[in-house]
Amino acid sequence: MTAHTSLPRRAAAELIGTAGLLVVVIGSGLKAAELSPDTGVALIANSFVSAIGLGLIITLFGPLSGAHLNPVVTLASWWARRTGGEGLGGREVLVYVVAQTAGAIGGAVLAEAMFGRTPGTFATQVFDGGHLLVGEVVATAGLVLVIRGLGCIGRDGLVPVAVAAYIAAAIWFTSSGSFANPAGTIGRSFSDSFTGISPGSLPGFVAAQLLGGILGLALAAFLYGTRGKDAAAPEATQAARAREPEPPAGVGPDRAAYQAVG
Repeated sequence: MTAHTSLPRRAAAELIGTAGLLVVVIGSGLKAAELSPDTGVALIANSFVSAIGLGLIITLFGPLSGAHLNPVVTLASWWARRTGGEGLGGREVLVYVVAQTAGAIGGAVLAEAMFGRTPGTFATQVFDGGHLLVGEVVATAGLVLVIRGLGCIGRDGLVPVAVAAYIAAAIWFTSSGSFANPAGTIGRSFSDSFTGISPGSLPGFVAAQLLGGILGLALAAFLYGTRGKDAAAPEATQAARAREPEPPAGVGPDRAAYQAVG
C-alpha cells in the first residue's frame, strides 16, 4: 500500500475505477441482451459479470483510494471521521464524489461506443413506484452495513469478495435491481439499454439511496457500537493493527470502504 497517496492520485483512482465499473455493468448487459432474448438469462450473465468486475476493481484500486466508487460509501467514510474514526474530510468528499460521477458518465459513454451504439443517448427505461424506491433503500442499507460491519469486526480483507457477492445477490432479491450507487445511477442514465434508467427516475432513486445509506450507518452503529471497528475487534487484532503503518487518508475503516456498485 502506498504510504501517502496524494488526493489527485486518489481522485484519479476513483474516476478510473468507477468508469471501469460502469463499463463492466453496462457492457455485460449489452452483450447479454445481444446473445439472448431471454431477460432472465441476460440478468444472470449481467449479475455474474458485474460481481466479478466489481471485486477485481475493489482489489486493484482499494490500496490507492479505498475504492469507494460510490458517493454513499464516501459519505459513510466522512461520517466515520465525524464520529471519531478514520475517514475523509469535507474537501476530499467533494473531490471523490465529482470524480465518481464523472467516471460513471465516462464509463457509460465508453461502453455504448464500444458496442457500436450512439454515445450519450439517454435511457428511456422508467423506474417508478414506491416499491422500487423501497428496494433501493434496502439495497443501499445492506451495502453500507456489509462494509461497516466487516470494518467493525476487523475483517477488511473480506470486503472485495463480500461486496461483490452482496451486489450479485441484491440484483436478484431487490425489486429495483440494486443500483445502490448515486454516481452509477447517473451514469446508467446515459445508456438506453438493458441496464439503463431514465433521467426522470434519478431523483427518487438517488434520494432512496441516500436514505438507505443513513439506515445502513444506523444499523451498523446499533449492532456494533459507535466507536468503530477497534471496539469490536479482538485484542490480538488490535495489537496487530497498532503495528501497521498509517494508511493513506480516506482509506480507514473505510479502508472498509472498499466499495461501490453498480
